[in-house]
Amino acid sequence: MIRMSARGAVEPFHAMDVLREANVLAARGHEVLSLAVGQPSASAPSGVIAAAQHVLGNEPLGYTDALGRMESRRAIAAHYGERYDVEVPAERVALTTGSSAGFSLVFLAVSDPGGRVAITAPGYPAYRNILKALSLEAVEIETAGANGHMLTVEALEAAHRKSRLDALLVASPANPTGAVTDRRSMAALMDFCCAEGIAFISDEIYHGLRYTGDDRTALSHSQDAIVINSFSKYYCMTGWRIGWMIMPADLVRPVERLAQSLYISAPDLSQVAAPRAFECVEELEAIKDGYKANRALLMERLPQLGFSFAAPPDGAFYAWCDVSAHTNDSMDFARRMLQEIHVAAAPGLDFDPVNGHRYMRFSYAGSQATIAGALDRMGAWLKR
Repeated sequence: MIRMSARGAVEPFHAMDVLREANVLAARGHEVLSLAVGQPSASAPSGVIAAAQHVLGNEPLGYTDALGRMESRRAIAAHYGERYDVEVPAERVALTTGSSAGFSLVFLAVSDPGGRVAITAPGYPAYRNILKALSLEAVEIETAGANGHMLTVEALEAAHRKSRLDALLVASPANPTGAVTDRRSMAALMDFCCAEGIAFISDEIYHGLRYTGDDRTALSHSQDAIVINSFSKYYCMTGWRIGWMIMPADLVRPVERLAQSLYISAPDLSQVAAPRAFECVEELEAIKDGYKANRALLMERLPQLGFSFAAPPDGAFYAWCDVSAHTNDSMDFARRMLQEIHVAAAPGLDFDPVNGHRYMRFSYAGSQATIAGALDRMGAWLKR
């Protein structure tokens, strides 16, 4: 028998399990309406597709430098100047295989085995699972709906005083809540981390998808922040597996060494084509208008079905809802809803192992017809 490593014993990503079951039902001919996965239904921007077609017909593709093509890194650096009015040297930009590779690289670069990285609960489950797979400890700090699910300095300090933290990861807008950490709170968290020697990691993958104000990168407050982003969400390029990281100068070489051995380089085709997305804002804003309409529909109809919003859906494309009026087992509820009415949604246990049995995440990244149809089916089902 092969001895199994404890690092491989991570929890399954239940939303992906739901997606697998939904795909099985669809393959059998059932019309499944999915509110489960945070994946835009729109294709990549036309400029990206045109660039990829040109490259495929005219240029050889292969390995690049581990940190990515310099012209693509320059394009990302320029994006920060144009969008955020923040100067970022291209040498501090790394192209990564989606944001997931960025998290692995930065966790390895700023902590040793057994190191402690603070994350919020509820939160994206892959943070917890990546940390466990890397023999690191995920320190989950509970956030409250009454505070807009923002992490407070007081809660962070309590965790740090209990046992020293190596890093803090904050996502804004956040998955699954859609909550946004305001500027003052973000600055306070960063100042505390700076004073205590804690690496501050900002997950900005949902930038561009905020409905109550403008995005502000953590780099606007401190150039010591480590920023992770991706072309997956706002730019509708999940399958292209291309993201980026911006880091302080002293992390560049350690990250490069790790990337050389772990990934060699991000996909070359994606590196070439993805920066064209920055030129497609009008097209992308039209897609975002669709999310706004979906969001409005959910905000109107979910409370009518007995689902209360547990967080303000200010960003991303998720509604985090308390479903305890109907169930105290969100995993069972999700399975029954999928099997009985062929509507898929993500159970809360993915995002909060302690309290998630009372919550579910509904994604509104799909078409309005999908959202409306799913709500109609749910309404009829709950009346039975």
